[in-house]
Amino acid sequence: MPSLEAYSRSLDYSYALGLFPASELMKKRPELARRLLVSTKAEGSEGLDALRALCTEHRVREEHADKILSRVSGKENCFAAIVFDKFQSELNPSGNHLVLHHPSDKGNLGTMLRTALGFGYRDIAVIRPAADAFDPHVVRASMGAIFGLNLRYYDDFDAYRAEFPQHMLYPFMLDASVPLAEGVARKKTPFSLIMGNEGSGLPPEFAACGQPVRIPHNNEIDSLNLSVAAAIGMYAFAQND
Repeated sequence: MPSLEAYSRSLDYSYALGLFPASELMKKRPELARRLLVSTKAEGSEGLDALRALCTEHRVREEHADKILSRVSGKENCFAAIVFDKFQSELNPSGNHLVLHHPSDKGNLGTMLRTALGFGYRDIAVIRPAADAFDPHVVRASMGAIFGLNLRYYDDFDAYRAEFPQHMLYPFMLDASVPLAEGVARKKTPFSLIMGNEGSGLPPEFAACGQPVRIPHNNEIDSLNLSVAAAIGMYAFAQND
C-alpha cells in the first residue's frame, strides 16, 4: 500500500478522524473507504470494536498508525480514522437545496453540513472559492454528516443556476428582503436557500434573485454567525414541507 501523506486539498483522498465520523462513513458510504487507521491507545474500546466489525464486513484493511493519526489530527487523542476517497454527487433536481456561496470557515462549513442533514437538506451546493469540505477538520466538525449528503462544488453561482433553473431562490441578505416568516409563508418548492460568506455576505446582485429574506434580530448585534443563521433558515423553511 502507498504511504499516506498529511492532508492537502490536492490529494484524491482524505481522513474521517475519530470513531464516530469514521463509523458514519462506514454506515453510509462504505465504498469510499480505503483503510482503517487505528491507534495502539484505542485497544479495548467498544467503539473501535464496532468500527472494526463494519470494516471487516466491507473488507477494509486495518493498520496501526499512531504517527499519521497524530500528524493529521494535530491531537494525541485521535484513536481511529478511515482513509476515504473524495467524492462529488449529483444533486436531486426535485429536492430542496442549500447553497453556500464562498464559505471560508472550516468549522462553520462542517456545522452547516451537520445541521443540513439534521433538517432534511441532503443536497448541498458549494460555490468556489470556498473552504474544502473534505478537509479532515470539516469532516470531523460535521460528525460524519457529510457522508449522508449529496455535495457538489461549482465554480460560480451561474453554473449552479443553469443546472437548476426551476428552483425558487431565497438568498439570505438585507437588501430587498422580507422577514423570514413572510418568506416561509410564501415559499415555493423546490427551493434553494442561499447563504453568503461569513464576513462579506452575499454580493449585492443577489438582491435581484428570487425572494431575498432576512432573519430579524435586535440592534445589540450587527449580524448572526453564519452557521446559526443557516440553521434558523433551514429549520424555518423545513416546516410543513
